[in-house]
Amino acid sequence: MKKIYLSFIVLLFAVLLLSGCAGSKGKTLSFAFYNVENLFDTINNPNTKDDRFLPGSELHWNSEKYNKKLNNTAKVIASICETGLPDILGLSEVENINVVKDLLKTDELKNSGYKIIHKDSPDERGLDEALLYKPSKFKLVSDKYIYVDFPFKGYYSKAYILYVKGLTQGGDTLHVFVNHWISRWKGKKETDIYRELTADKMRNMVNKIMDNDPNANILIAGDFNDNPTDKSVKNELGALKPDRPLRKKSLYNLALKPFKKGEGTVFNSNGWDMFDQIIVSTSLLTGSNGLQVNSAEQKIIKHPWMMTKNDRGEEVPFRTATDKYSGGYSDHLPVCIEMTIDDARDVSSIISINFPVLLD
Repeated sequence: MKKIYLSFIVLLFAVLLLSGCAGSKGKTLSFAFYNVENLFDTINNPNTKDDRFLPGSELHWNSEKYNKKLNNTAKVIASICETGLPDILGLSEVENINVVKDLLKTDELKNSGYKIIHKDSPDERGLDEALLYKPSKFKLVSDKYIYVDFPFKGYYSKAYILYVKGLTQGGDTLHVFVNHWISRWKGKKETDIYRELTADKMRNMVNKIMDNDPNANILIAGDFNDNPTDKSVKNELGALKPDRPLRKKSLYNLALKPFKKGEGTVFNSNGWDMFDQIIVSTSLLTGSNGLQVNSAEQKIIKHPWMMTKNDRGEEVPFRTATDKYSGGYSDHLPVCIEMTIDDARDVSSIISINFPVLLD
């Protein structure tokens, strides 16, 4: 009888211990960003340069290829998080809201419950940004499109940044910015100024938020078409390496450490670039405002089936098309982070460097 009683006590203690651990874990919020590479339908839009993605084009773009693109994109999105679909998902290079709606009709995403935030961009190619979110995890407060006007005649006249403000399950405010900065297609030096001006605009918006709330939870993500060490991101935006001592009212680049290790999200002639980045405010590292990232490094999603070999035998993202149709996924890899709500830990468990936590 004593043995049975003792066994019951041990079992009860184990149950209480496990339940206590489960309770202390807290709620989580996942975020991902994915440049899906030209998610275009087959319908001609006379206001954009979408001729490449029409049935009569060199790619012979048709409904079969479009549906395959939708299913491939959905397959990648469904593979990003081990625990389910991302709670908040930023997308880049979607043609219009209809292709996003079609994406959510795929088998992988039809039960996602995602809501869509989208607006047509001024991009002459019709490349837009969008945000998908689960209302049960992120309650929308407002959304806004911030236009960046370039004050000179050149290759581009303007760009825009998608700004979404919402509340998490813990009631904490989260500011999310989705970016797609001007590409290097016309040359890096020739287009640097566009990305630097966009970064400056982005930083000004951050400063306004932080002037009102120094501990604001700010998350900036996107395809910056620059690396974490380039002037636009490092100097104009001021995205720092996430090491201690942390500085108040600052931004920290969760892509910097992986980039220094040689990792990347897009493969160019010189190797890997880390164009797709997630950048967070100080409070998202310290958890001082109810929300905390679980790592100081963003995760790059790179499944074997998303990759192929180039002519030099190098492993590269399996893209949809170059000059010819390939039938792959995207030329970019998605990135993601997970955050914990109302369960802040010692920041040393995230960045593991023994210096004072905060500097003014």
